[in-house]
Amino acid sequence: MIGDRMTHDPQSLVPRAVDDAPSTEEAWSNNPGMPPAPEKFAETCEALLGVGDGMAGLKLILETIAVHQQEWQLSMAGASLVLRFTTRYDIVEILLRNVIRLQPDKVPAQAFLAHLQIVRGDLGGGCASFARMMATYPEHKAEIGEFISMSLLEVGYPAEALEVLKSLFKDGDETASLLNNAGCALERLNRSTEALPWYEKALRRDSGRKAIIFGYACTLIKAGQFERGWPVYFGRELQIGRQQEWLRAMPRLRPEVDVAGKRILLFQEQGLGDTLQFIRHASTLAARGARVDISVPQPLIRLLRHSFPDMTVLEPGVISEAGAYDYVSPIPDLPYITGMRTVHDIPAAVPYLSEVPSDRERMGALLPSGRPRIGLVWAGERRHRSEFALADMRRSISFNDMAGAILPADAIFVNLQFGAPREELKAWTGQMIYDPMGDVRDLADTAALMRGLDLIISVDTSPVHLAGALGCPVWLISRWDACWRWGDEGTGSPWYPTMRVFRSNQRSFQPVLEEVAKALRLWIDMCPG
Repeated sequence: MIGDRMTHDPQSLVPRAVDDAPSTEEAWSNNPGMPPAPEKFAETCEALLGVGDGMAGLKLILETIAVHQQEWQLSMAGASLVLRFTTRYDIVEILLRNVIRLQPDKVPAQAFLAHLQIVRGDLGGGCASFARMMATYPEHKAEIGEFISMSLLEVGYPAEALEVLKSLFKDGDETASLLNNAGCALERLNRSTEALPWYEKALRRDSGRKAIIFGYACTLIKAGQFERGWPVYFGRELQIGRQQEWLRAMPRLRPEVDVAGKRILLFQEQGLGDTLQFIRHASTLAARGARVDISVPQPLIRLLRHSFPDMTVLEPGVISEAGAYDYVSPIPDLPYITGMRTVHDIPAAVPYLSEVPSDRERMGALLPSGRPRIGLVWAGERRHRSEFALADMRRSISFNDMAGAILPADAIFVNLQFGAPREELKAWTGQMIYDPMGDVRDLADTAALMRGLDLIISVDTSPVHLAGALGCPVWLISRWDACWRWGDEGTGSPWYPTMRVFRSNQRSFQPVLEEVAKALRLWIDMCPG
């Protein structure tokens, strides 16, 4: 699930090409001994990294810089891109230290190194590095402040970031990035309405910066201003992989289009959670006379084929006839396309997803007898892109923290956690946790498991959307800088009537886990025998 973006765009630090550098990729490849223009180098590497070909992008960066170690601009561009698209902080550090070897007073390189200290867990060391930079380079105070506030925001310290920004604004330092970061800090403090003027002021300074536009859109939506927010969200930079690159050339569906008789391809553009949340609007297009095909990853295929039998559900790799479609639409566009202006416009039909009956029988046989049965999810998907990995760190907890807070309890507990965090169960020696996930093939199987449970407790990741879309009782443990889709406050969600939201009020999840444990004991006591 994707809802957060970098608060300071490292791409803005990619060096511009110098006048006497080669100006084309052809000159670079034909004469590997000649250093490429930094701008062309960055453009080429970003094209690989941006479509998910991370290994090829990293290989090109490292091989080029190995040959041209004396070209500090290439190292700076490479470090910016590796930090933007990966979590290979070791490579970023090597490249930055090469920049500083050649340009000891290069402020962005020093600032990125301080940022690395913070995202690697050395908050005190990183802040000390930034303080030394402020003392050494007072003329770069605003630029350094951009980095400090970005770093604090990315590791979950929005209040501290806001204090840094207030100090800079008091001294008259106002850049688009500083203003943007102030908006981001207020949004993450769940003060979204207050955040909007800061984003708007940032956009008056730099109206075309995609990171600011995306943050502004999400904050409008989080503040409940859907009519203003969805059109801005529509203007985001689409996240399309190499396999789907052809979609960019297709006509993109817009709200004013009469879809009757038109063939439309909906495709997954962000995370599984986004698709699960917004696919409900596909039925609105079909009701208006559109012929709808849906392209989603394999884990969603069987679930959506069963839930939307009148639509064709395809894996991305099998779509070859681009000309067969009149329009395409990223699935997260659908609230805007279908005219959602207020929460009252959210389609009321819940559940809108359903399990495959044969799966329910098969997966139900894996569940233990006895009630109540409660499913647990404690971590999101591990991400490889730095900004998303940092967001995952803010939303996820460990199994020991969750189990230590809510167990033991007089109930049957079932693991719904998939992926690497599932391994944490091996070291658990407390109350029995039943783990059927080894037999789960896809989200249709997970849906069938959920139907056999009485309650699902989850952090903010795709299973919480699946449970809500199935109409299952679900408790969301939301991080304190809550994702835009859950709003600033409240214990419920207009998206999922069966959801109860437990909101953390600080960086530590411990207090909200204690709140969940107290509510769970009461819930168990009230369950019918």
